Amino acid sequence: MIEFLLAALVGAVGVLGFLVVRATRTRDTDEGVVSEMHERMIELARAQQTLVGKVDAVGQQQVITTKTLTDTLSNSQKQLSVAMNERLETVQERMGSNLSESAKSTAKSLGELSQRLETIDKAQKNITDLSEQVVSLQHVLDDKHARGAFGEVQLIDLVKDVLPPSAYGFQVVLSNSRRADCVITLPNPPGPIVIDAKFPLTAYSAMMNAKDDTQRARHSKQLGADTKKHIRDIADRYILVGETSDSALMFIPSEAVYAELHAHHPDVVELSHRLKVFLVSPTTMMATLTTVRAVLRDVRMREQAGLIQIEVSTMLKDVERMMDRVRKLESHFDLADRDIKDIRISANKISTRGTKIEELELSESEDQPAALTDPDTLPFHESR
Repeated sequence: MIEFLLAALVGAVGVLGFLVVRATRTRDTDEGVVSEMHERMIELARAQQTLVGKVDAVGQQQVITTKTLTDTLSNSQKQLSVAMNERLETVQERMGSNLSESAKSTAKSLGELSQRLETIDKAQKNITDLSEQVVSLQHVLDDKHARGAFGEVQLIDLVKDVLPPSAYGFQVVLSNSRRADCVITLPNPPGPIVIDAKFPLTAYSAMMNAKDDTQRARHSKQLGADTKKHIRDIADRYILVGETSDSALMFIPSEAVYAELHAHHPDVVELSHRLKVFLVSPTTMMATLTTVRAVLRDVRMREQAGLIQIEVSTMLKDVERMMDRVRKLESHFDLADRDIKDIRISANKISTRGTKIEELELSESEDQPAALTDPDTLPFHESR
């Protein structure tokens, strides 16, 4: 506003100067024009004074406005500073709380992570130990005698889990001096059945690790040949006429080898059926032993059938004697019932006589004699 007034004042002074110059150049102008110029200069001077006053007023107003704005800005700045400080304190408290919670959560997570790492370390150690055991087992299975012992142990566990101790024997020596891994005692027929554990693992492992079909076919053929040899040995050694059953079992302690023989070696299976040396795996061995247990139970029941019949006959005789005694007791109960009925009749008659005696006493008190003409009303008279 002040700049605008100053600009107007400068413009007016410029016009006045222009008029003065013009008036000086035109000295030949009329006196009327000079007087008019003089009057305008006076008006311009007055306007200039008025304008200066307004400029002063505007300057004072600007000072007041500036002070007011300064105070307002100062107050706003103070309020903003207070608000910023409060907001900053709130943010600091929240950040501190969040950091504390984050620290606790991080510590908890680190603790859980440490426990899990310990668990993983234990599991890794167990895996390492298991790997060593697997390697050891592989070394054990590489040896022929160790494989045989492994199959015998597995056979013993299966038999002990299913059959009673009286139904089997281990390492039984037969009449031909051959030692059988297990003999299941069954009545004739079929008689004792021999179970021999065989584990043709060498050819099977070589077949599974073969690099081409040619090697695989060669090792597969070797697997069939080894199994056939085991079947013939069992048939020659453990099927004895008059001593054992006419069949035997060859226990293969590997489901994989058993499945391979039945899937790709039908000639081996056919030979086993012909020589009555039946191949069994751990699963089929369990089913066979369960059937044997049912047969043994049936045999024991048939053996006990005679004793059961004798006991039932004795029990029937006891029942007949008991029935005779019940009939005698029933006759005693009938006699007692009749006696009780007679006693009840006598009691009723005694009660009736007592009532009549009371009536007789009442009649005497009233001087009215009563005649006892009925013989049944006489005291101590009984009809029976």
